[in-house]
Amino acid sequence: MDTSFIILMYLLLVNIIGFYLMWSDKIKAKKSAFRIPEKTLFMVAIIGGSIGSLAGMYRFRHKTKHSSFTIGMPLILLIQIYVLIRYLLPLYDIL
Repeated sequence: MDTSFIILMYLLLVNIIGFYLMWSDKIKAKKSAFRIPEKTLFMVAIIGGSIGSLAGMYRFRHKTKHSSFTIGMPLILLIQIYVLIRYLLPLYDIL
């Protein structure tokens, strides 16, 4: 199996999980149920789910009043884009 395909499927899956966790935590917040720890939400973003986490955050208006999320999540995404451009793309001779 091609490495690029595996990476793409991994990123798709982790972003779906990030989106789902934001939705799930929003539902749990409305019901005053046991919540998903913020550490978990950030960890999913760090391991590649930043786009899905950001999309879920704004789609469900969840954690948008917390500066740690409104600054932290986009910052994680920017760092990931930088690493992709700086270190990973040259390996594939795309640029």
